[in-house]
Amino acid sequence: MAKIIYIEHNGKEHVAEVQNGLTVMEGAVQNDIPGIDADCGGSMSCATCHVYVKEDWHDKLPKKEMGEDDMLDQAFEPTSKSRLSCQIMVSDNLDGLSVYIPEKQV
Repeated sequence: MAKIIYIEHNGKEHVAEVQNGLTVMEGAVQNDIPGIDADCGGSMSCATCHVYVKEDWHDKLPKKEMGEDDMLDQAFEPTSKSRLSCQIMVSDNLDGLSVYIPEKQV
């Protein structure tokens, strides 16, 4: 299990214990974290689980899978730190991961 820190656009933090094997998106949905809509349920076809990964975590995550960058092009104000939270699998190595939720989802 890993502690994931979800930070809303207004700075409000939510800390959730997320079971290994789930995605950061699933952890948000299960813990009622506002701002992660997850309209497609994690099939990487909507970009409504877009997050910004805190700088010091960006290089610790697995590389983006094929198609993630294409989908992020549809997200609200993507940056080089943008990821789809449905594509980040939780493991003990991600304990303490911080993700910022954009002002809105597409």
